[in-house]
Amino acid sequence: MTTEIPVLLAAVSLFSALQMGYLARQVGLARMTHKVMPPTVTGPPEFERTFRAHQNNVELYPVFLVVLWTSGLLFSEVLAVLGGVVYTVARHMYFSGYVMSTKKRLPGFYLTLGALFFLSVLSTIGILHGILLEYFYKTVSMMVTH
Repeated sequence: MTTEIPVLLAAVSLFSALQMGYLARQVGLARMTHKVMPPTVTGPPEFERTFRAHQNNVELYPVFLVVLWTSGLLFSEVLAVLGGVVYTVARHMYFSGYVMSTKKRLPGFYLTLGALFFLSVLSTIGILHGILLEYFYKTVSMMVTH
């Protein structure tokens, strides 16, 4: 656990937010290219793949932020940042692949799952460690000293 300001976690979070903005812009450009006006979300397959690729990123983003920050604050900021960088690269691979064809999204998808699994494991270990220290170690220490 860290007592310092989590600057690296903040940097990865900001980078990922900028990435989300970039992906949203790609949907806007696809709308203009294929003349699909909001709120319509159907159109040529190229537009629909771009739209779905962005939506899939939006759907996973809260999960990513939770496991990024939990693992970084409760386990290791450096390892969490590593997982966060892998996640953002994986999401770019996913988006770019999906825009080309649905099958080309799979390498990015599998790398995304690996990054989220890694961050989830670190988060779980950090949480369990904190619970053990807070609720079991203190209790046992108090029982032994009395």
